[in-house]
Amino acid sequence: MRTNIVLDDELVKKALKFSKARTKKDLVHEALEELIAVRRKRDLRELRGTIGFQKDYDYKALRKGGHGGSR
Repeated sequence: MRTNIVLDDELVKKALKFSKARTKKDLVHEALEELIAVRRKRDLRELRGTIGFQKDYDYKALRKGGHGGSR
């Protein structure tokens, strides 16, 4: 999608210091990807407390290759 936008030059300069982007186009793409990632994480936080685990669930066993509880 082709779009023309006016960007704040100082904001772009600051953003480029934190980015590996070499062009303004790359910088805008990176910013959009990061915005999406941040918002997705926020959506996951909204699920807090809504997921129940089995009482015998053992996440440590999963790390060691176990099944993490009865099935």
